[in-house]
Amino acid sequence: MTLKEDAELKELIRKIALLNAVKHDGKAQTGPVMGTILGEKAEFRTRVKEISALINEVVREVNALSNDEQRRIVVEKWPETLVKEKVDEEKRLRPLPNADRYAQVVTRYSPNPDCVLHLGSARAIVLCYEYARMYEGRFILRFEDTDPKLKRPVLEFYDRIREDLDWLECKPDEEYIQSDRIPIYYEYAEKLLKDGNAYVCTCDPELLRRKILASEPCECRDWPPEEHLARWQRMLAGGYREGEVVLRIKTDLNHPNPAVRDWPAARIIDIEKYPHPRVGSKYKVWPLYNLACGVDDHLLGITHIIRGKEHLTNQVRQEYMYKHLGWKYPEATHYGRLKITGASLSKSKIVQGMKEGLYKDWDDPRLATFAALRRRGITADAIKKMIIDVGPKTSDVTLSWENLYAINRKILDPTADRYFFVPNPIELTVKQIPKTFTARLHLHPEHSERGFREYTIKPNEDSGSASFWVSKRDVDASKTGNAIRLMELFNVEIQSASAYSGEASFTSESYEEARKAKVQLIHWIPVGQDMPCQVVMSDATTLEGIAESACKRLKPNNTVQFERFGFVRIDSVNTELTAYYAHK
Repeated sequence: MTLKEDAELKELIRKIALLNAVKHDGKAQTGPVMGTILGEKAEFRTRVKEISALINEVVREVNALSNDEQRRIVVEKWPETLVKEKVDEEKRLRPLPNADRYAQVVTRYSPNPDCVLHLGSARAIVLCYEYARMYEGRFILRFEDTDPKLKRPVLEFYDRIREDLDWLECKPDEEYIQSDRIPIYYEYAEKLLKDGNAYVCTCDPELLRRKILASEPCECRDWPPEEHLARWQRMLAGGYREGEVVLRIKTDLNHPNPAVRDWPAARIIDIEKYPHPRVGSKYKVWPLYNLACGVDDHLLGITHIIRGKEHLTNQVRQEYMYKHLGWKYPEATHYGRLKITGASLSKSKIVQGMKEGLYKDWDDPRLATFAALRRRGITADAIKKMIIDVGPKTSDVTLSWENLYAINRKILDPTADRYFFVPNPIELTVKQIPKTFTARLHLHPEHSERGFREYTIKPNEDSGSASFWVSKRDVDASKTGNAIRLMELFNVEIQSASAYSGEASFTSESYEEARKAKVQLIHWIPVGQDMPCQVVMSDATTLEGIAESACKRLKPNNTVQFERFGFVRIDSVNTELTAYYAHK
């Protein structure tokens, strides 16, 4: 007897292939199947070539089935194997440095409200939030909005950022807005000036640049504190125009990094031309990043700063100010860049695209904004898990959309109910149906307790035919004469097909017959038990089609799986169903 004739062996291979397919998102892998077979059946190790051909044949057959059909067979034949596998231990964040030295760990996320949040923002948010929870500490949201000229804050983004943090389930324990704290920065600027650790520079910017590069002091640097305090008061009173004067913090002029040498801490902005959206023209002198951020980190009790390594130079700058003020610098962790291939994480490009009308709104599916991901059905848990898996590595990390989709798929798969959606539909008339059929389609292949959708197919008394919506790609002219199976219903043979309709004849009811013949399984919707449906795809194109009538009971924000199509989030349910595509 040849191996192909060994029914018991073939069934064992099929079982292992199906289990492997269920584990790997519907695609069995020949290598692991071969390894398992040879491990269980050592006698076949001398017939590897022969058994390999048989495994390849069975794997192709298994992979031709839908993921749900694979699961259904496993549940039906080998339910004991679906005892949940031991879940991989959740990746945990590595400990924070010196956390035990502090009575309470305090972290912060500090966005500039000049755009909505996007996937590139997730790392700072999630790491800072999760570390605060890990140590039962506090997580602070601080809006850094002290640049009304170059990084102009926009009022709507304050609330949008709050909404995004709520959706991510990273709600802050406290919130601060830097534009409310300007007098505090003035207070410490004056202290630095009074102690001779800062100066007000009126030098020509190009001259000063040359001096800095040459490690030489400018003529303003060594004036007495009284002179600089007087200049400071003149700055506050409007005695200088924009660009004429800068507050600088004294550092080592021989520092190897010229960017550290006497860094700028505050400057004048033309408030008539660039009024602040929250405080208007109240302030003429605005602190730069390192002054405001450095002062706030100390006063708000931040124990651990977690941010990108592009801020390493800022740490060095701020450490000079901390030394001048007699403060201890917080523990600092700097992670590498995180890139998502195919995603634009540039705020300026997103804003520009909105201005030019390229994007319809901040939740345009082409964007990687949290608003867009949320509308598509990407879960906050998937984003958080992806970030925790990466952690605060110092090396640069490049991920793809597929990394996020794979995590999201595992979250959605156990909970998303299944429905039929037919894109680009044509009407298929099936003739010679011998009786009335009732199809009970489970909402989930592994959870029969959730219920089912039921459709009764009653053939026309005169013609013995019934009509179905099917996808044009499943029934086309090239398949004339071929057999297909309407999932969970019966088998038919295609007789003709055109751009708008097709005809077929009933052949049999048996699923086993269809399986042995390796016919294609397709989804279907009875004509008259349907509703129009459009799916907005990730490239913002719209796919028109037909959804089954059971979808009428869905609600906005439900996330479901359209079988053989992908996961979608329901956006609206009226006379027409609108859904946003998430991923396969």
